[in-house]
Amino acid sequence: MAKNLTTLVTSKTRTVEIQRDTPTVIIGERLNPTGRKRLTNELKEGIFKIVKRDALAQVEAGAKIIDVNAGVPGGDEEALLKDMVLAVMDVTDMPLCFDTADVKALETALSIYEGNALINSVNGEEGHLARVLPLVKEYDAAVIALCMDDNGIPPTAEARFKVAVKMIEEADKLGISPERLVIDPLALTMGSDHKAGQIAIDTIKMVVEEFGSNITMGASNISFGMPDRPSINATFLAMAILAGLTCPITNPLEEEIMIAVLAADLVMGRDEFGLSWIKSYRSRTKKS
Repeated sequence: MAKNLTTLVTSKTRTVEIQRDTPTVIIGERLNPTGRKRLTNELKEGIFKIVKRDALAQVEAGAKIIDVNAGVPGGDEEALLKDMVLAVMDVTDMPLCFDTADVKALETALSIYEGNALINSVNGEEGHLARVLPLVKEYDAAVIALCMDDNGIPPTAEARFKVAVKMIEEADKLGISPERLVIDPLALTMGSDHKAGQIAIDTIKMVVEEFGSNITMGASNISFGMPDRPSINATFLAMAILAGLTCPITNPLEEEIMIAVLAADLVMGRDEFGLSWIKSYRSRTKKS
C-alpha cells in the first residue's frame, strides 16, 4: 500500500492538514446558490448576509474548509465569486475552496486569496486539464480531481481509477506533486443505479492503495431520489471513511451527518481518548 499523503490547504493564518491519520476534514457545502432561492436572490442584489451567516454556522458546526460557489444563473460569476470570497474572509479565517468551472473567475479568486486554496475542480478532459492545472501550479493550490474525462463518467471503478492515474501523471509533468490532487471518485445517485455506492467505494480503495491520495466527494449525491436521505448519507459517509475518504464535501449543519463522521473517526482511532465524540455528545444532549 502506498504511503498516505498529506494535503495542505491554508488561509492567511490557518493551515488545514488533510490526511488519513487525523480526523476527517469537512468541506462545508452550504455557500452554493443551487436550489437556494433566498441565497440566489441576495447574491443577485449584491447582498452577502446569508453568505456570512452560513460561513460562520458551518465553521461552528465543524467545517474546516469552506466551499464557495457563485453559480447564479445569468450572473457575473467572476465578480460575484470575488465578492463572496471577500465576504467570507471578512468573518472567518478558515481556508477556502473555490467551486467554479469558469477559469477566469477561478483565477480572479486565486489572485485575491491570502493562502493556498483548494480548487473545485479539474477533470480528465484534455482541454480542462490544460486550463486548470497551470493555475494550480502558479498559485501553489491543491485541486479536487474528478474521475471523469472526455468520454464522460466511467461506469466502472477500474475505468475511474485510470482517469485518476492520468490526472496525477499530467499534474506531475507540470511539477505538481501528487499530494496536491484530492481525488473525487464521483458518488452518483443510487436512485438510478443501485451499484453507484459500491463503485465509488471501490474506486476509493484502488486510488488509496496505489497512491495514498486524499479523497473527497459530494457525499449527498448518493441518496438523490431516495427516501430518508439523511440515513443513507450518514451510512455511506461512514463506510467511505473506512475505505479511505478524508475530506467529504457535505453539510455540517446536518446533525446526522456529523454524528456519522465523528463515530467513524472514533472507530478508526482518530479521536484520541474519544474527546471529540464526548464533546459532541454533551453539546447534543445539552440542546435537547
